[in-house]
Amino acid sequence: QVQLVESGGGLVQAGASLRLSCAVSGRTVSRYVMGWFRQAPGKEREFVAAINWRPGRIYYADSVKGRFTISRGNAKNTVYLQMNSLKPEDTAVYFCAADSWVGVYITPNEYDYWGQGTQVTVSS
Repeated sequence: QVQLVESGGGLVQAGASLRLSCAVSGRTVSRYVMGWFRQAPGKEREFVAAINWRPGRIYYADSVKGRFTISRGNAKNTVYLQMNSLKPEDTAVYFCAADSWVGVYITPNEYDYWGQGTQVTVSS
């Protein structure tokens, strides 16, 4: 089993930055696909970013491209989401997800393991 725990959320003003962390335990996930999703009240869970273990395989939603950066820690058991130039529309609960193989990165059902989520609120 893989356990994921997110941290780093909070309340910030528009234009600020936050860095979310996802700590992974239970299994070595150096060759897993790691993803970040978010869900705003009344909306479906949506893809934010994903990183594969293969170099260069990083994917972003168009809405966050150029503002958010996903990366892995050196020990490969932590995944980060650096969020810059935050906007009120980025307000959501952010979830970390993982799976050993993902066919379609943007689809939540492709991921077997999920964290509990961390709240990010951006005020205008």
